[in-house]
Amino acid sequence: MPNIYTISATDGLMRGMEVIDTRAPLSVPVGGATLGRIFNVLGEPVDNLGPVDTRTTFPIHRSAPAFIQLDTKLSIFETGVKVVDLLAPYRRGGKIRLFGGAGVGKTVLIMELINNIAKAHGVVSVFGGVGERTHEGNDLYMEMKESGVINEVNIAEPKVALVYGQMNEPPGNRMRVGLTALTMVQYFRDFNEQDVLLFIDNIFRFVQAGSEVSALLGRMPSAVGYQPTLSTEMVTLQERITSTKEGSITSIQAVYVPADDLTDPAPATTFAHLDATTVLS
Repeated sequence: MPNIYTISATDGLMRGMEVIDTRAPLSVPVGGATLGRIFNVLGEPVDNLGPVDTRTTFPIHRSAPAFIQLDTKLSIFETGVKVVDLLAPYRRGGKIRLFGGAGVGKTVLIMELINNIAKAHGVVSVFGGVGERTHEGNDLYMEMKESGVINEVNIAEPKVALVYGQMNEPPGNRMRVGLTALTMVQYFRDFNEQDVLLFIDNIFRFVQAGSEVSALLGRMPSAVGYQPTLSTEMVTLQERITSTKEGSITSIQAVYVPADDLTDPAPATTFAHLDATTVLS
């Protein structure tokens, strides 16, 4: 009997129902048509603006770039936030974490960065909302519309796509929505040869969802009750976020720190993948 978990609601499912094998991986739309739109983990638009005008789809499970494809040149990424650019600058093509407890400003800083970068540089961004509150996703979308980052009248103009798997979704959904966002942004790097941005809020919720899935599959818990595959799951996401000879992905990720304990296995596991940190308190 295979281990199975769902990525959508299971209401109405009953024992004995027919299961159909699609013989295809979970694939999501990619390309310029995704900009200015809101998607769920399945790549379905949820913004009531109609279907996405693209036939190009990519599977969300992909291999990390080969070693010979990587680009190791160093350059500074200007955020437009003066205190960050002066005192703790970020590396272009790097992975940056915003650490902090509840309510210290991680999401607010991410919203400011998206606004600054979209307006000043016109850089393509993808925002992955992983397991956060529904109203935060709605607030982010409304602020983007008010500031002009998203233009519903001319949806070809925006430079950002939003992918949400909120905390009311099943753990399988929250565990995979980060890969959906990453797949969308990878297309711009690998095929359009652009320097792009990936925002993830919140990496802790990604780990938390993995812990729930692990418990559902009957795996023995590890330290502090986390899943034994914590490091492996983190690598499947983080190793695909890198610079190649085609372009770069600069990723800014919020990390909730439980009880302000940086030694907790969830935030501690992210340290091996860091290029820069900002600790908010």
